[in-house]
Amino acid sequence: MINHDQVFDTVIRYVTFSILYILLIAIIVGLLNLIYNVGYITYEILGGNFIHISFIDVVVGVLTIFILIDLFKTFVDYREHKRIRLVYITDATILIVMREIAVGVYVSRIEYEFILSLSILLLVLGIIRLLSVKYPNTDGKNN
Repeated sequence: MINHDQVFDTVIRYVTFSILYILLIAIIVGLLNLIYNVGYITYEILGGNFIHISFIDVVVGVLTIFILIDLFKTFVDYREHKRIRLVYITDATILIVMREIAVGVYVSRIEYEFILSLSILLLVLGIIRLLSVKYPNTDGKNN
């Protein structure tokens, strides 16, 4: 007789295992790309040449790595405790919104209404994160 719970747990274990390795590879590739960009900028500044890689590329790279790290922490926590913590999800979402604001402001193609809506979203996410840290779930099921 097939036990559907065991099949489900096995599939979820392999899927999260695969996603963890994909995220780990993405973090390593992102870090190597960031090191290359910083090294290229440093080389160009010391050589007195025109810089082809901008500062925003480094900022976006750093924020992207932080997003990947938060997603990695979320999947590791899910594998260990079989739950998803609200703090990790809000942290990743806050970083995604901050990344979009940084990119949009730097390239000057973002409308003020969009910045205002993202700022309100950041405020709401910050309040959610503050409340989830201040009033943690004591039973440990849906934290």
